[in-house]
Amino acid sequence: MTPTRRQALGTLGVMAVPAWLPAAEPKPQLRLSTFTVEVTPPIGHPCMGGGVTPVKEILDPLYAVGFTLTGMGKPIVSVAMDWCEIRNGSYDLIRKTIAQAVATDPVRVMLTALHQHDAPIADKEAQQLLEQHGAKGAICDNAFVAETAKRLAAAVAKAQQHAQPVTHIGTGKGRVEGVASNRRYLDEAGKVHYNRMSATRDPKIREAEEGDIDPFVHALSFWNGDTPLAVINAYATHPMSYYGRGGVTSDFVGLARKRRQVDTPDVLQMYVSGCSGNVTAGKYNTGATENRPILADRIYKGIVAAWNDTKKTPITQAAFRSLSLKLPVRTSKGFARDELLHRLKTDPRPFGQCLAALGLSWQQRVAAGQPIDLPILDFGSAVLLILPAEIYVEFQLLAQKLRPASFVVVAGYGECGPGYIPIERAWKENDGNLSDWSWVDPGCEAIVTDALKQALNP
Repeated sequence: MTPTRRQALGTLGVMAVPAWLPAAEPKPQLRLSTFTVEVTPPIGHPCMGGGVTPVKEILDPLYAVGFTLTGMGKPIVSVAMDWCEIRNGSYDLIRKTIAQAVATDPVRVMLTALHQHDAPIADKEAQQLLEQHGAKGAICDNAFVAETAKRLAAAVAKAQQHAQPVTHIGTGKGRVEGVASNRRYLDEAGKVHYNRMSATRDPKIREAEEGDIDPFVHALSFWNGDTPLAVINAYATHPMSYYGRGGVTSDFVGLARKRRQVDTPDVLQMYVSGCSGNVTAGKYNTGATENRPILADRIYKGIVAAWNDTKKTPITQAAFRSLSLKLPVRTSKGFARDELLHRLKTDPRPFGQCLAALGLSWQQRVAAGQPIDLPILDFGSAVLLILPAEIYVEFQLLAQKLRPASFVVVAGYGECGPGYIPIERAWKENDGNLSDWSWVDPGCEAIVTDALKQALNP
């Protein structure tokens, strides 16, 4: 090549980007660390907030699994725990303890439970109320919850020593066959029913339509070049095959996650339960013990299918934001503060006392003006958000519609204080599941819908 030719190419290279064009935004320089911490409760600890037999044996250990992302302001921590629910002061405690360990803000700790029932519910204030009034019911051991938070925070901080660069995200979907079904179904006469539970023995109920579900595992993965580092697998269903016998277990979703982790020892396998307040395995599960490994295998196959479907894209943008969500306290008969306090003191059933304490704990939070955080991790082409409590699957499907050009991954069971968060149709059709485990008034559908619109299209 002649010198004149080189000079010409050099001149063209300098002039390829005119000086008047705005400078390109720098690509995010992200780093990711992962952690897994055992969070199994001790023998005798309450399960499902005192609603079932306390811990008699450990069938398989429970874990908190997650990752930390740095390079986009203060660290972002995502944690999924094999606990039934984390509520109110306990939710705040765990987030605050982790946040202090890695010098971030509690709102940037994206904490969610998986909702297995043979597992703890943590609600600091509810347990304090039970103890204050000498109730027989028990929800959790607050000392155990606080000690678990400290161990988890220490592990999150230590893991940062081994952080690796993140250059790409991966997205993929895998269909799950024969697991999820909506509690709501129509019988042969077209009558609406809401009685399809996690275990359903009536063959007529099992034969009914699946109803509204999200049939896919959504997998969001993080990569350093061609090396996968971690993957979040999200699927919307109540994660119980059978429960209530005192055998602590991560159940079929945890067993599927653990099996997949063996396949990929160098890639963190994280599982989150989607919006599944009204979704169970009831159409496909009689509650027989042999169904647990069968359901686990179906979830496992969906996770593998999502991985095989994964497509990588370079990370060109990354942002975190959070909205404040305020939901109304339930005002129907039996849910006024005085009524709940009377029930806590006089209900002959220990679990009835626990239910009253859980309702009072949520009321205290609302009265203090403390909203629910709705956190969003947004990569443009993909987004991860955490929704509160036992929210109905229709909100997950709505979130996907609101960002049709993006891969939307939704986890439910964030701040679990409100209990069931239904769509309005469920109230109008007298959804029996709302009789006691819902501490919000009708009207939440419009509030959550508006929040999702703001969160996904700011």
